[in-house]
Amino acid sequence: MSATLSASTLLAVPLAPLVGAVVAGLFGTKFGGNHIGRKVTHSLTILGVFVAFVISAMTLKSVVADGARFNATLYEWMVVGGLKMEIGFLVDGLTAMMMCVVSFVSLMVHIYTIGYMEEDEGYNRFFAYISLFTFSMLMLVMSNNMLQLFFGWEAVGLVSYLLIGFWFNKPTAIFANMKAFIVNRVGDFGFILGIGLIAAYAGTLNYGEAFAKANTLAGINLPGTEWMLVTVICICLFIGAMGKSAQFPLHVWLPDSMEGPTPISALIHAATMVTAGIFMVARMSPLFELSDTALSFVLVIGAITALFMGFLGIIQNDIKRVVAYSTLSQLGYMTVALGASAYSVAVFHLMTHAFFKALLFLGAGSVIIGMHHNQDIRWMGGVRKYMPITWITSLLGSLALIGTPFFAGFYSKDSIIEAVHESHLWGAQFAYYAVLAGVFVTAFYSFRMYFLVFHGKERYDQNPDKHHAPDEEPDHGHHADHSTPHESPWVVWVPLVLLAIPSVVIGYMTISPMLYGEFFKDAIFVDAGKHHAMKEMAEAFHGPIAMALHGLTAAPFWLALAGVVLSYYMYMVNPALPAAIKRAFGPIYRLLENKYYMDWFNENVVARATRGLGTGLWKGGDQALIDGAMVNGSWRVVGRISGAVRWLQSGYIYHYAFAMLLGIFILMTYFVWFKR
Repeated sequence: MSATLSASTLLAVPLAPLVGAVVAGLFGTKFGGNHIGRKVTHSLTILGVFVAFVISAMTLKSVVADGARFNATLYEWMVVGGLKMEIGFLVDGLTAMMMCVVSFVSLMVHIYTIGYMEEDEGYNRFFAYISLFTFSMLMLVMSNNMLQLFFGWEAVGLVSYLLIGFWFNKPTAIFANMKAFIVNRVGDFGFILGIGLIAAYAGTLNYGEAFAKANTLAGINLPGTEWMLVTVICICLFIGAMGKSAQFPLHVWLPDSMEGPTPISALIHAATMVTAGIFMVARMSPLFELSDTALSFVLVIGAITALFMGFLGIIQNDIKRVVAYSTLSQLGYMTVALGASAYSVAVFHLMTHAFFKALLFLGAGSVIIGMHHNQDIRWMGGVRKYMPITWITSLLGSLALIGTPFFAGFYSKDSIIEAVHESHLWGAQFAYYAVLAGVFVTAFYSFRMYFLVFHGKERYDQNPDKHHAPDEEPDHGHHADHSTPHESPWVVWVPLVLLAIPSVVIGYMTISPMLYGEFFKDAIFVDAGKHHAMKEMAEAFHGPIAMALHGLTAAPFWLALAGVVLSYYMYMVNPALPAAIKRAFGPIYRLLENKYYMDWFNENVVARATRGLGTGLWKGGDQALIDGAMVNGSWRVVGRISGAVRWLQSGYIYHYAFAMLLGIFILMTYFVWFKR
């Protein structure tokens, strides 16, 4: 590729998965007559994502090696006043990295799906959905304006609704996808308000043009208030990120999204939907840098999510839900980095997390297949000897997740802890202790799951419920012997191996250019004079090897080690201890089991209040005011007036003569009595 990237080549990146999705959706499903079979469907969709990945990799190489950039409008939709609505691409280091991560993880998920959804009736429909999901995310990360960003933002939300409720005959899946859709609408309301304020005061939706007017926006107050306009804009934008990236209190949809098939759990939680909010805030760094209030808000929300969502992972018994709460916690870590003005660190953790979290989700799916679709980790154990590839790859993913030195997660996670430690924003001290405590919590629940699944006594034949529990996935045609676990087919374990490699090495390879080089030089802006965390970290950085060696003596490593050792003791050495702790701390356990009663609060307080408000607006506003007074009232008034006028227009001459005489009498009376 040349230093000037080709628009037509870049256009092929999102369009290749879109073509696969359209062909699979139209000709591979009942809707289009089932003209193509399963093999053709998965071949076309995988080819589309593979093309997107190859071009993305070539683009990344050109961006890194040649300094290539692209920022242009491809299509002008319309102009309203002076506001242009356009479709265009912005390709820099941030975009190129996201393109590669999204397309690679999606490619692994596509290949994995061949084995996982082997005999599911909706096989072709599922491939159409995940390809459409990939297209939506690529359009989001490649956008150069907020209109296209919002299109991609809403598109991933729509397709996630379809995927979470993929098994639409399952009531819990329908409830989960509706919950995800509604909660995200709450966040999206704030998001579109933020975009609207930018459009109103900057007069543009283009990133570059809006950022060029950032200092002007910083000098304006929101009309009628003393609030800085840029603070309101940033908080509104971040509310959108809270919904999409599942930050407290808009996190409640994400654990329930496990009702979808495991491949989409990996795609949603690793590289696409939930990372959209992190990407968006990083892209909007020129605006966020102007408001310390907004950054502190981001910092505190991220810290709450990182720590308190991790606590919930400790008591989960569904293997997918343990990994889901891990995702919530790690998204909190990324958000903390954003609040500390360490945007590059947040995006760096986004990248490393995408690989090892996709690995852990797909590894969990492999275990589910091998365990004949049992998802309860209490009835597993000893799986290591039956599923050696799944075991070793899951171990590597777990080591990366807890931040083991030299693994990918170590470099990004320790950088976040260091960044918030160097921050002097309000809330930074709370955030520092929260992410530090989160290291222990993450290690504990991660290796609790690991030990219960892969080590210890074999308990899979002691499951009191031999049938599927309500939250278990259907058996997708894997009708194997139900006596012992078995390793998954090659289309399942090959993606695990390919994801395990970057989960180990990608952090070591990329930390220098991404955090302390010029990889994000024109994509992310940091005011080093006000927010100097990255500057101080750069002065202390002496290479990835030195960082890892120092990490062996730092507090996060010992906290992680303590979490692993404690989980081993509690679940391998003294398995009676967890039950004793549960009895001793019953109220705390119930609090965690009920997820801090957030679902109860939403259903019994928020939902009822909004239902009452909605009923009031419906009956008082719609029925009484609009329909009753304005619509029906207006025709009634007109009808009565016309009825009276019609009565006066009788057509009889003597009526008109009488009216004339009466009028003359009234006029004479008026002039005689009132004008004399």
